[in-house]
Amino acid sequence: MDIRAEVTPGHDAPPMPQMNDDAFRRVVEYAPSAMVLVDGRGMMVLVNEQTERLFGYPRSELIGRSVDMLVPSAARAHHADFRHSFLSSPSPRPMGGGRDLFACRADGSEFPVEIGLNPMDTGEGVMVLASIVDITERRRAQQVLEQALQEKTVLLNEVHHRVKNNLQVITSLLNLQANNVDDPRVRDILNESQNRVRAMALTHQLLYERKDFSRMDLGDYLDRLSQLLRGAYRSNASGVELQLERPPQPVYLDLERAIPCGLVVNELVTNAFKHAFPAQRTGTITISLNSSDDRLTLGVRDDGIGLPAGFDFDTVKSLGLQLVPLLIDQLHGELQMVRDGGAHYLITFPAMFNVRGTP
Repeated sequence: MDIRAEVTPGHDAPPMPQMNDDAFRRVVEYAPSAMVLVDGRGMMVLVNEQTERLFGYPRSELIGRSVDMLVPSAARAHHADFRHSFLSSPSPRPMGGGRDLFACRADGSEFPVEIGLNPMDTGEGVMVLASIVDITERRRAQQVLEQALQEKTVLLNEVHHRVKNNLQVITSLLNLQANNVDDPRVRDILNESQNRVRAMALTHQLLYERKDFSRMDLGDYLDRLSQLLRGAYRSNASGVELQLERPPQPVYLDLERAIPCGLVVNELVTNAFKHAFPAQRTGTITISLNSSDDRLTLGVRDDGIGLPAGFDFDTVKSLGLQLVPLLIDQLHGELQMVRDGGAHYLITFPAMFNVRGTP
């Protein structure tokens, strides 16, 4: 039989060189995967040693037999239709079109396979050269990986859920303590600590809700944080409005920096509520978020009485404001204070970190 090993090329592929019958047989014989050449009637006319090993048949029991014997019994009824469909429009492609494929060994056992089909123009018409690969180990490794990933997701889900609940317990304890303290200064300290814990708990709440533990939408986080701060200071600063300016598209931030980012906003907004609007003065506090290239800019400004002359974070005595430079260092950011009447802080930091957590 004259076999011309010329695979029908695709539209952009150059024609493959022809080989004589002996050269073609040697290529097939020493191929690393099982190779089966099938004629237009579905009969096997050539197989290699890997085919014998994979299916458990000697070559003599395969040549001249229908290729359907290698197909699981449940799929044999439709296999001829698939073969005719391929021959009606032959082109090199994987078999199955995304379906799970299985083959059948001589002992009747079935195993998952990947099959590549190549039409061959021969002297006896178009035949199909099938390359068959056993993917049992790959499937098993994939299942192990998927199970490990599922277990990790469940564990992370549980960890974040428990951390969130524990932080809420701490918040409740601080609230109970504040309600039983007569000294207004101590009560304010406990309330501020309560807000800090809430800011941290909110990150875990959002992670738990979104089921994504690698990052969070910073705009959504600031929106929820703003609601918490409005509620915390509604009674003491009823004439002060808290606004959020955020871009319409999501701005994502990794978990490592979400907590310090939230705490910075918490401290600056808390300071504005406490000091920018004395004697029931009305006004507005604005939290802004902007994204440009690979940098994020977080702003907190108010239209209150402004910062005192000579204000410096290095000399302030307030615990909250002492935390601000430390938190900005964790963001690998830079702080700029704009003196435009009220207090105006701009914090710029990298949008993305690499796997080591550095800009």
